Amino acid sequence: MSHYDVIIVGAGISGISAAVHLQKSCPNKSFTLLEARDAIGGTWDLFRYPGIRSDSDMHTLGFSFKPWTHAKAIADGPSILNYVHETTDEYGLRSKIQLGCKVKKAAWSSETSRWCLTIENSDGSSTDMTCGFISMCGGYFNYDEPHDADLANPTSFKGKILHPQFWPEEVDCAGKKVVVIGSGATAMTMVPSMANQGAQVTMVQRSPTYVVSRSDEDKIANFLRKFLPADWAYRLTRLKNTVLQGYMYRLTRTSPEWIKEKLLNGVRAQLGDDYVEEHFTPSYNPWDQRLCLIPNADLYKAIRNGSVEVVTQQIDTFVDDGLKLETGEVLPADIIVTATGLKLIVLSGVEFVVDGLPVNIADTFSYKGMMFSGIPNMAQTFGYINASWTLRADLTSEYICRLLNHMDKTGMSSVTPTLRDEDADMEVRPWIDDFPAGYMKRSMHLFQKQGEGPWRNTQNFGADKKMVRKAPIADSALVFSNPVSEPKTGPVQVAGDGLSTAQGIS
Repeated sequence: MSHYDVIIVGAGISGISAAVHLQKSCPNKSFTLLEARDAIGGTWDLFRYPGIRSDSDMHTLGFSFKPWTHAKAIADGPSILNYVHETTDEYGLRSKIQLGCKVKKAAWSSETSRWCLTIENSDGSSTDMTCGFISMCGGYFNYDEPHDADLANPTSFKGKILHPQFWPEEVDCAGKKVVVIGSGATAMTMVPSMANQGAQVTMVQRSPTYVVSRSDEDKIANFLRKFLPADWAYRLTRLKNTVLQGYMYRLTRTSPEWIKEKLLNGVRAQLGDDYVEEHFTPSYNPWDQRLCLIPNADLYKAIRNGSVEVVTQQIDTFVDDGLKLETGEVLPADIIVTATGLKLIVLSGVEFVVDGLPVNIADTFSYKGMMFSGIPNMAQTFGYINASWTLRADLTSEYICRLLNHMDKTGMSSVTPTLRDEDADMEVRPWIDDFPAGYMKRSMHLFQKQGEGPWRNTQNFGADKKMVRKAPIADSALVFSNPVSEPKTGPVQVAGDGLSTAQGIS
């Protein structure tokens, strides 16, 4: 049975970040990345729908350690996937990744201070591995199942019904009438792209979404790269963008009406008052749900040239030739795209067991947004809702490395976030609060909770930077121990690349 000091679950942006930081800061730790799919890249390999791109700038969505040097800061999916592959090869991680390995169960033994992972291989076989620490980097999207909006009578439609999560390569939109259900980031991306391919597109939304347009190029970043080394230019741009993002988000909390008017005025300048009033004026405040970023006003241009129409109505049912609205109007379609949202999954669906007792994640509390009360030697990467995912992913990777090095220095083999007597009366809140987006609200009851003090999920990059980089690792909410003072099992087995050895378990 193979043993590693650290097993990283997932080989997308989060997993690659974890591996690079581990390799740099904990060079004596053996590790592997287990990826359930047959390719790395996570979201950027899975999603292939028309126009797939980032909705964050790549100077903050990119890794802290690898500059983004392309002119376009709002990048297309293939460019981002290539960036992940470049990073993987640049840091020699390809040999560390095991594809087609889906972790089904993780069982912790306090007696040995080890996790035993049950892995389902792509060929249907099962494998067990052990490790000292698990880094969960699978994100929160369910890759196998999209959200089912439960629309009536889909089988009555004679055309094609497609979901962005499972986009077939052979689809040709040219000359077709396409109805896209939804107005989130995915729909806002697909609609102008399909229009550019020659489709006549109708975007149907139950209610409006906030939309903001910006150039897909960062002029300051491109200017800095002409005169500074790439890493200097990248760091300065990253700092600029994180400060601006934080400032704008705080304004949405303190001056929501002012920000709302600024956003709507931007759309009015493109589409006029009446269109904005009907189709682009949400009932909620900015950043109560995620803003939709569109590059170079592409959606507005498509609306103005007549290739895209927006309809704000409730849907009644599918009919044989399209989609029927509650008003009785039928939107004719050759293709209907159900961009109705994603389904979330907790910790990649892995079943966790601690000393023989199953763990209900919903009963746990988040420790510093990364670990879980009562679960030893495990951390999760979960990015920001109000900023770029990778900002938090890199911080989580840094924290794990600091934690592992602290444990080595103090001779500890186990660390468990543990609720204290003083936490008994703390306010209990959902893991993600103050963000009532539908895809979050549908699943929050399944996730860990947050509280106060170290149990707070701040969703604040500035605060998290100080906590991860400056705050002491040891505190009263972390219980360290070393129940294994001497090896108790089996012969020594070389793990992974042989950087370290560990006792084998059979």
